[in-house]
Amino acid sequence: MAQKPSIPKGTRDFGPVEMAKRNYIFNTIRSVYELYGFQQIETPAQETLATLMGKYGEEGDKLLFKILNSGDYLNKIDDQELTERNTLRLASKICEKGLRYDLTVPFARYVVMHREELQLPFKRYQVQPVWRADRPQKGRYREFYQFDGDVVGSDSLLNEVELMQIVDTVFTRFGVRVQIKINNRKILTGIAEVIGAADKIVDITVAIDKLDKIGIDNVNQELREDGLSEEQIQKLQPIIMLEGANEEKLNTIAEVLKDSETGLKGVEESRYILSFLTSLKNEIQLDLTLARGLSYYTGAIFEVKALDTPMGSISGGGRYDNLTGIFGMPGLSGVGISFGVDRIYDVLNALDLYPKDSLQTTQVLFINFGEKETAYCLPIINKVRANGIRAEIYPDSAKMKKQMSYANAKQIPFVVLAGESEMEAGKVTLKNMETGEQVLVSPDELVSKLS
Repeated sequence: MAQKPSIPKGTRDFGPVEMAKRNYIFNTIRSVYELYGFQQIETPAQETLATLMGKYGEEGDKLLFKILNSGDYLNKIDDQELTERNTLRLASKICEKGLRYDLTVPFARYVVMHREELQLPFKRYQVQPVWRADRPQKGRYREFYQFDGDVVGSDSLLNEVELMQIVDTVFTRFGVRVQIKINNRKILTGIAEVIGAADKIVDITVAIDKLDKIGIDNVNQELREDGLSEEQIQKLQPIIMLEGANEEKLNTIAEVLKDSETGLKGVEESRYILSFLTSLKNEIQLDLTLARGLSYYTGAIFEVKALDTPMGSISGGGRYDNLTGIFGMPGLSGVGISFGVDRIYDVLNALDLYPKDSLQTTQVLFINFGEKETAYCLPIINKVRANGIRAEIYPDSAKMKKQMSYANAKQIPFVVLAGESEMEAGKVTLKNMETGEQVLVSPDELVSKLS
């Protein structure tokens, strides 16, 4: 008995309707990026582990999908190493490549390798799948698409402003109400300094970034386990629970961080960015608990959540000053955002926000009555297609009921019928599948009505 086919956990198939929806998402985001002067690139699905490892923090390294070397990959492994079953050590010897975890690190590698070809500042967008060995759950997949936009070679905070405008425009076009959250890693560094835990900045950011998911009590417990004292944890509470308007928060945190040069720099940057974003259609909020788990962010950080349906982050990003330095090009600053296409897909599904015309493929189906009728219809179909109208003819001269069922199943809005009387008149009958209305038209009139 043949084994029933399946796909790996955390992956999905997408049929024609799903792909029409996804292409609507891709095309919408692409058009907005291009409005702002971004250009498209692509990078390989595989990167060397030397490129990927150490760029996402310890948790990120654990979620990398590693690829076994080709051929006899156990050739250089002795029996003792196999017996010890040290997974990390074995992986380092039998795996030289991995599937990309995100699009930002491969982009940094791309910039370093192609530096002489690029005009700086370089504004790129990229839409490709990424892979993470995470536990699959609703809204979280092991294979998913990201749609990134980055600017490298410019320190200007106007880049952050434009990226937030892009986010606002994209979700306004989708009809999704979102909350854009903004913070700055320099503020978080300043907070760690003023509570006397500067050496714990990574632990603090990783912990408080989970506030929405696990709650304040569990965050505090994680901080204790990371070695923070009760006094330090108590000093942190009023800061991460700070409420009020953006300006109030900025003024309050500026006072708290008055002795931290780094922290005040983060406040100044946040104030500048927010001052240009007062006219956004969506709410933008300074959130001091926003940390973004990726360790390469050094300045402004962003996260976007849908307001009308429960879902995790659907977009996020930030400033990374040192990323290309890892690949031998220090001093090249960058800032970027990433749209989580799969989560946006789920949000638009939940809110039923896909425009009807974005889901239609064929606009008109020509009914097949036989060889003579088909020969009559084919030049007309060519004329229709030449005018940009998506048309098909049923390939077999099957019963009318079967052909009409096909049109209904594909939600084709119009069918064309051409029998003896239509051919004698040099016309066709156009039927509206929604209203049932039928009208006799010439080929030119057909094109006009379908257009």
